[in-house]
Amino acid sequence: MSTPESDPRFVEVVEVGTRDGLQIERTILSARDKIDLVDSMLDSGIRHVEVTSFVSPKAVPQLADAEEVLRGIRKRPDTNLMALVPNLRGAERALTTPVDGGVLLISASETHNRKNLNRGVGDSLEAFPAVAARLREGGKEVLGAIAVAFGCPFEGDVPVEQVVRIARAYAELGVGHVTLGDTTGMATPNNIRATLRALKAALPGMGFTLHLHNTRGVGLANVLVGLEEGVRRFDSAAGGLGGCPFAAGATGNICTEDLVYLLAESGWETGVDLEKTIAIAHRMEALLGKPLAGQVMRAGPRLRLHPVDAVPTAAG
Repeated sequence: MSTPESDPRFVEVVEVGTRDGLQIERTILSARDKIDLVDSMLDSGIRHVEVTSFVSPKAVPQLADAEEVLRGIRKRPDTNLMALVPNLRGAERALTTPVDGGVLLISASETHNRKNLNRGVGDSLEAFPAVAARLREGGKEVLGAIAVAFGCPFEGDVPVEQVVRIARAYAELGVGHVTLGDTTGMATPNNIRATLRALKAALPGMGFTLHLHNTRGVGLANVLVGLEEGVRRFDSAAGGLGGCPFAAGATGNICTEDLVYLLAESGWETGVDLEKTIAIAHRMEALLGKPLAGQVMRAGPRLRLHPVDAVPTAAG
């Protein structure tokens, strides 16, 4: 039997709903609810979950319970729990939990980095070695992420060379996998393709995840382009939750259940149970007390049939 790593048709779905999804919500869920959600995500077959972020509770109170949530999740041998670790203080907090990997974060634009992390791009790059070293000392994997990689809501287009420069800095730090964040949905098929090709040419050994938002309705179109360019790992959030609280015009991620449906119907393997992801989206919707943006959570799988008498017959 082939494993996900050996199957050329396998695509990894990374759930970010309890981190990126909840960080902008006015309703603050209890730690117990978050733990139950992540347990359900793992039960659906999702192997990688970005659970939370070790940011200042004052800046993002929605994620103030990071340690409690991570300690409460029922870990499995084949799953990987991740969290954003923006600074050395965050790394120290991460080491007190069973999190598997810490994600370093930097923005591709100077303005967004100052809004999001309250420091310049150069300052973030200078701080990374100490944070990475501390995580590794504690046995944690170090991953990288680049926000606004396909466009900044304050500066506009981001030069591809800037994204390559930051990805190279990660590589020099020994980071083997980088997430490219479309933080406010400014990615298009054209700039997805151009950025990925430039990165692969400059850093052929680097692995990439696409973190896509559906702000302008082309999130899943960008997934298809990413697949064409060799990407096999995508972030998504239950029900399409998400958005950066420090970026103008930010809206939700691509929906996990929509992504799983698209991949399955396009002949890709994910190991994820679509019906279970739909149930998670409805659970998230009930907890937040508002309708979510998912499409498949409303319509169900393509071949979900309905009784003939479920709708009236046309008359006249």
